Amino acid sequence: MENHKAGFVNIIGNPNVGKSTLMNALIGEKLSIITSKAQTTRHRILGIVNSDTFQVIFSDTPGIIKPAYELQQSMMDFVKSAFEDADVLIYMVEIGEKELKDEQFFNRINSSKIPVLLLINKIDKSNQDILEEQVTYWTEKVPNAEILPISALEKFNIQTVFDRIVALLPFSPAFYPKDQLTDKPERFFVNEAIREKILLHYKKEIPYAVEVVTESFEEDEKIIRINAVIMVERETQKGIIIGHKGSAIKRVGQEARQDLEKFFGKQIHIELFVKVNKNWRSNQNQLKRFGYQQK
Repeated sequence: MENHKAGFVNIIGNPNVGKSTLMNALIGEKLSIITSKAQTTRHRILGIVNSDTFQVIFSDTPGIIKPAYELQQSMMDFVKSAFEDADVLIYMVEIGEKELKDEQFFNRINSSKIPVLLLINKIDKSNQDILEEQVTYWTEKVPNAEILPISALEKFNIQTVFDRIVALLPFSPAFYPKDQLTDKPERFFVNEAIREKILLHYKKEIPYAVEVVTESFEEDEKIIRINAVIMVERETQKGIIIGHKGSAIKRVGQEARQDLEKFFGKQIHIELFVKVNKNWRSNQNQLKRFGYQQK
């Protein structure tokens, strides 16, 4: 295996710059949920790309924010850990952006000993002059980075980025079995698919007060039967999630089912329940149960 390369590539940046879209473009699977609301990604999700000569392990992290409550604090712990095991760091910005929400992280990128690829995303929304100005700006600001303009959505320059990553990876045997796509269990993707639909269809604080727990996942040859619970913090939120005569929750279930049928390649039967779990976002034990605390 002397010629085999393997390593961890961690993607960081402010909320909504397109990190999850990039990761999905690089992997070719819809692993990270993508919506236009900030803080969609709450966990670190690993996505693995394999070939005979390499294994690239991508990690999509939550957007960098100044934490306001326990859940956000633990989300930022995932970001910190991205610096600790990376072989290549992808720092993603969008056209017109000037700084990271957290100065400390910025300094860590600047003094990084590992290769940094700075990707300027959403160039499909820009022109040549602005792009050149941005390249100059970031070259001065992060002199240790290699700068590549991309459009994650249009898949522009994605192959170039991927080839660059493989070139920068150390020689190493694979870390995971070659047929593995991610480090997350099936239930995780069920939860995320449901959560994505909630982010799309509900307004204000509702999506952020929600956690989804898959309580049963039973698979046979033709069908997967899933029972999942949508946790909310208050009774009023429960009513909103369910909707008039159950119409809102029905839509969430139907749309999640369609996505999951594509993802698993099987027929899906899904039942959703809503429960009130008061103030789970500030409760250490609840956060641990939902997989947010790493310690």
